[in-house]
Formats: sequence, structure tokens, C-alpha cells
Amino acid sequence: MRRLGSTPFAFPDFHGATRRLVFVNLAAYFALILLGVLSPALTAHLVRLLTFNPFAFLHGALWQPFTYSFIHLSLMGTLFELLSLWFLAGFLEGMHTDGWVMGLYAASVLGTALAGGLLYIAGASIDLPVLAAPLYGCFGGIFGLLVAIGVLYGEMEFLLFFTIGIKAKYMAIIYGLVAIAMLFGEQRLYAFAQLGGALAGWIYLRTVSRRGLNFALSERWFALRNRYYRWKRRRAARKFEVYMRKQGRTVRFDGQGRQIDEDHDDKSRWN
Repeated sequence: MRRLGSTPFAFPDFHGATRRLVFVNLAAYFALILLGVLSPALTAHLVRLLTFNPFAFLHGALWQPFTYSFIHLSLMGTLFELLSLWFLAGFLEGMHTDGWVMGLYAASVLGTALAGGLLYIAGASIDLPVLAAPLYGCFGGIFGLLVAIGVLYGEMEFLLFFTIGIKAKYMAIIYGLVAIAMLFGEQRLYAFAQLGGALAGWIYLRTVSRRGLNFALSERWFALRNRYYRWKRRRAARKFEVYMRKQGRTVRFDGQGRQIDEDHDDKSRWN
């Protein structure tokens, strides 16, 4: 495990989940460029279908929360997003498994779309409609990764704009304050969605084991299965108590379904 502390600006290793995420987004960007050269009209239609538009999503475009993050429309914006994705995901992957990083990124991307949809619905319900500008790009997933670093490795120092040393927790706070300030401008849907991605990333940290989503799901499954077996054992113990009483004998079991030996105080064999 790498040493935590002050560090110069340096991109981490490019492998695993980091490489997959960057390559998939990069391939989607160049595919869209190539399609735009061949058929601009088809490209525009495809962009409308795949970007997240709250109005379209509420009217049946259920795939958009899963596709909008692969749509990149500007060169500089795409470059900034992919470099940020490389740096943040690569740093986290050095501390965790690639499955954990993929789960965190996916949760943040979906949380971004969910927050955008909720703001649109809330605005319509109180007669303050929100401009349903389409969401695209992986900004929500990146914000979720940044929040994870700020929470888990808040004392780690990075170079902001390649020159200013700043701790990770303060960098996450600054980005959050900028997003909050944007809520009062024209891009409030974008800002609220970005905060939703940050919140989804934080919830992922609190609910999913650091060994990954698969490990957490398997642990929940085994815990549920064990509770079921304990319930069956207690039920069988109660039935056996009733049966033995009918036979004129008294048998007692504890709350775990284990027999209580009243003649001998040694209970170690039940532990």
C-alpha cells in the first residue's frame, strides 16, 4: 500500500477499472465524432436519445441514466473529464479492488441522473419548472470518486492547478461549494445532479464493503440465509418442547434453539 502524506502531482498506474473506464469513454467520444462526419443528422438524433433528459426519461427513455455518461461533446471537456477519471480512479484503485472502484463510479453516475430527475419532478410539482437541459458526460461519477478520496484520504495533499498544495478533503469541499453556488444560476439542474452524484458516492462508501459490491452482496445473502436457518431451528425447538410435554417430560431451549441442560451447568458444548 502506498504511503499517505504530502505527494507531488503524478498520475497513478493505468490499469484495471481505471483503464476500462477511460478507454470506454474515449472510444465512445471518437465513435461519436466519426458518426458525426458520416451522418450529422443521425448523430444529433443519437445524442438526443442517449443523453439524460428528465422529461424524456419520465416518458419512457429508461436507458438514459445508463448511457448519458458516455456522451462527450467537447474536446476540452472530454480531456478534463478523462484526465480527472484517470487520476481519481487510479488513486482509489491503488487502495481498493477494481470492482469496488467500478461500483463507486456506477453508483455516482446513477445517483447523478436520479438527482436530476428528482429536481425536475419537484420543480414541476410546485409550479417552478426547471429547464430540462440534457445531462451528458461522466462529471457525476468523477464527483463521487472525489468525495470518496476526500472522506477516506482527506489528509492526502494534491497540487491544485499543478501549483497549489491542498488537502483532498478541502478540494472536495471546494467543488461542493461551487456546485451549491451554481444552484442559484441557470445551470441548477446540472449542479443539483452533480451534488446527487457526490451524495451517491458517499452512500456507497457507507453501505458497501471496501472489498467490493460482490463481496457485500454475498455477505448480505449469507447473513440472510443464516437468520433463516436460526429461525427454523428455534421453530423446531418450540415444536419439540410441545411434543415432549405431551410425553410427560420437560425440555427447554434457549433463544438460539439450543437445549438447556438443567442437570449440568456446563454449557460450553453449545458454544
